[in-house]
Amino acid sequence: MKLRGLYAITDSQLLAGKFLPYVEAALEGGVTLLQYRDKSQDEARRLREAEALAELCARYKTRLIINDDAELAARLGVGVHLGQTDGPLTPARTLLGREAIIGSTCHAQLELAEQAAREGASYVAFGRFYNSVTKPGVPAADLTLLEQARARLKLPICVIGGITLDNAAPLVAHGADLLAVIHGLFGADSTQEVTRRARAFNALFASA
Repeated sequence: MKLRGLYAITDSQLLAGKFLPYVEAALEGGVTLLQYRDKSQDEARRLREAEALAELCARYKTRLIINDDAELAARLGVGVHLGQTDGPLTPARTLLGREAIIGSTCHAQLELAEQAAREGASYVAFGRFYNSVTKPGVPAADLTLLEQARARLKLPICVIGGITLDNAAPLVAHGADLLAVIHGLFGADSTQEVTRRARAFNALFASA
């Protein structure tokens, strides 16, 4: 599966009041995967927002991923990203089918990534690589881990955690296929800046 480029992740607090315009601006700049991430218990709003994103992603031919909720992903016919506390990956694969994109959080542990690969993950995610607002207490990963993963895994490798345009290039150079970005993309002060940042993140892969 060809997964390479910007992996945009929504943040409900960061995007309050500008959710769809900012997401569409990112899609305009080019997004390989878009993850809907919302930790609230407001199921009605989550369904409404996820349906709106599914429509946007269909328009821009971008693959949508739901964070931590295989049931919602199945309802929309999209992929899912599972953390280490979300249970084994195999039931999600059974629920969503062979073609669905399923990602797995592997923190800074190569062994978790190898296990996810055996269970049928579509990609594995390592992080955090830099200081992160979203994942402040997670143990740090480093470029050596990326090199080891590149040598031992045949799956696309996603990196996450404090990634910005200023620090992303070494990650791509050391084997990252997907740059998972939240604040570094959506923390912009205008939709035009979101689009510019998205294009700039993708340009890093063109020169790698």
